[in-house]
Amino acid sequence: MSRLTMLFVAAIAFALGAPAHAEWWEASTDHFVIYADDSEKDVRDFAEDLERYHSAMEVASGRESGTPSPSNRVVIFVAGGQKAIRELAGTESRWIQGFYVPRAGGSRAFVQKISTGGREINLSMIVLLHEYAHHFLITTTPYAVPSWMNEGAAEFFASAKFEKDGGVSVGRPAYHRSTELAYADRVSAEELFDPELYEARKSNHYDSFYARSWLLYHYLNLSGNRRGQITAYMQQVVNGKSSIEAARAVFGDLDQLDSELDDYENERKIRYLPLPAEQIQTGPISLRRLPPGEAAVLPLRMQSQRGVNDEEAAALVVKVRAVAAQYPNDPGVLTALAEAEYDADNDDAAIEAADRAIAIDPDRRNAYVQKGYALFRKAADAEDIEAAYDAAMRPFSALNKIENDHPLPLYYYYRSFVERGAEPPENARRALERASDLAPFDHNLAMNAGMMLAGEGYIAAARKKLAPVAANPHNHKIAQAAARIRAALENVEEGTPWHGSSSLLTADLGEADEPTGDGD
Repeated sequence: MSRLTMLFVAAIAFALGAPAHAEWWEASTDHFVIYADDSEKDVRDFAEDLERYHSAMEVASGRESGTPSPSNRVVIFVAGGQKAIRELAGTESRWIQGFYVPRAGGSRAFVQKISTGGREINLSMIVLLHEYAHHFLITTTPYAVPSWMNEGAAEFFASAKFEKDGGVSVGRPAYHRSTELAYADRVSAEELFDPELYEARKSNHYDSFYARSWLLYHYLNLSGNRRGQITAYMQQVVNGKSSIEAARAVFGDLDQLDSELDDYENERKIRYLPLPAEQIQTGPISLRRLPPGEAAVLPLRMQSQRGVNDEEAAALVVKVRAVAAQYPNDPGVLTALAEAEYDADNDDAAIEAADRAIAIDPDRRNAYVQKGYALFRKAADAEDIEAAYDAAMRPFSALNKIENDHPLPLYYYYRSFVERGAEPPENARRALERASDLAPFDHNLAMNAGMMLAGEGYIAAARKKLAPVAANPHNHKIAQAAARIRAALENVEEGTPWHGSSSLLTADLGEADEPTGDGD
């Protein structure tokens, strides 16, 4: 049994129970919006810890993400027990602890509880920290990162500890991966660096990919050995070398590196980064107790914002209508109703509910979005296409005036031309590019922007835009399509417009709402 395994077992012995539930609160910070049925103090503490975590990643990585526009923050729903998480995720897996759905203007995370302190190993919180690390790193990294490094970095940050004095310690042992290190099928350094080799050798058994990725990332960054090599490795990758080519050039004998990792796993003590409180910067936190109607509809809103199929949408809208009948003048309820009606293909009802919400509270931004969605869908069948798409853009234009950097009005401005069969003007094309820059975690948006750039002849920019999509380990269909397009663009001269072949996009790209989590 490895040292990490023994420490993990010891830590589990101190596990604490879940906090008592109270009433629903909304916590709003620079980077997060949190909905939790808990005490005001616990919700505030949780929000502060997440902002401390964001700040710690900025300090440790040397990257600044800036403050996102309000609707581009990550929204976190504290959903309850594992049964609720399984139902929201649409899985029977007993391992899932929480998950994350990346979308432009609507990234959502779902967790079980909000505890970050104590000696408890809160796996739901670790999943949240892991997925937010992905979100942060994608937002601040303008190039594709090899899968092992992507996951290793997320694990590196996810083991953070929130110190009582306001500091944050990052790079601590990933105790939650200790059993994987000890018992799962071993993944070699060569397999980490060579994804094709890993896939060829991969069995159906549980393997140590995530644990060994963490171990390698930690070793190269904090052990004091092989100084500067991880920077040199990434520089070669950015310059066009494959991961395995760069690894062999920089690290040399990969069997030797494997041996070093084995020794490192069993060291009694490893370094970490204790970041003092004076280095951690957090902004204001505002709390709002949800009124009765908004609190009543919130569990239904979670389901809607997770994403529903046709059958689920038809059942859900009936429940939301019942809440709306009880609270007909609550703008939060009416906004949720607009979304549920849209999901159930009731466009006129969605528009009516959105209008009622906006009339009561003009700052209900999702009401503008749902109205815009419904009008866009109606426009496709309108007799006067020009007038219909002009009308469909009005709620998005109104939203743009409220929140200039909301990505969806920019994206739909571009779509308003494409869907009516018109050539998008220069400002619409740049709006799409800007929307993708604001929400780099939305890979469907990046695919649209990459294809547009290729069609304009900006081949290098298109390949750069598509590179993180092609490296996406969680949505294989869109990753494969992006990889095919990037390969085709290798033979296209810069400045030559490329409009592609339909065969390159035959894969069903799906929607950008496949949950990631469950330790991924």
